Amino acid sequence: MRATEILNKRSVWKGPFFRSFPNLTQAKKDNQVIKTTARNCTILPNFVGMRFGVHNGKNYIPIQITEAMIDYKLGFFVPTRKKFSYRLTKNK
Repeated sequence: MRATEILNKRSVWKGPFFRSFPNLTQAKKDNQVIKTTARNCTILPNFVGMRFGVHNGKNYIPIQITEAMIDYKLGFFVPTRKKFSYRLTKNK
């Protein structure tokens, strides 16, 4: 089971960190996006199939939670920085 993987990442007595979302059941029924700034919230098995809008510092990026995302943090799937690319000049 994945419980042992969680325990290796964090102390046994602490357990996984997650933020309680008050409208979680209503949002799951209506398939609404739950906007959150809690990037350090651990994805739990009951979040599977839900949609979260995770804040990247500027915008809320929507993500769909799948079973492969369990035990990761919400912020892992939303980058906060742009990729750097060189601009080509027309003079060359």
